[in-house]
Amino acid sequence: MSFALHRLPLRLTAGAFILNSGLNKLNLDAESAGGLQQMALNAFPQLEQLSAEDFGQYLAAGEITLGASLLAPFLPRKLVGLGLTAFAASLVWVYLRTPGMTEDDGIRPTQAGIGMAKDVFLLGIGLALLLEKKSATA
Repeated sequence: MSFALHRLPLRLTAGAFILNSGLNKLNLDAESAGGLQQMALNAFPQLEQLSAEDFGQYLAAGEITLGASLLAPFLPRKLVGLGLTAFAASLVWVYLRTPGMTEDDGIRPTQAGIGMAKDVFLLGIGLALLLEKKSATA
């Protein structure tokens, strides 16, 4: 396990963004948590078993944990890359499954979907961290 300077921008930008998102969700009211849960249900119907409040708290805790993990340079890049890839893939899946987020082709974002379509960048960062081959100098 070694620190590589070229990974710093990937981990800092994604980590700070996700950590901030999680911190902002710590005090979600039931209506806001319910709105997020309704979107998530489009892709993951099993989440219906949770109350809106529990969903909001679990989402906040997950984002805080992932964001902090990305910011911790001592954690292995493959581990945090795997976490980010799984998280971002689930966000992209929600985007693709939520009505009104994509154009008729099912991929390109509508005006309403642009905010969620940006999660593809997080997926790219996660894959970059996960798939990077160990080099002789890293």
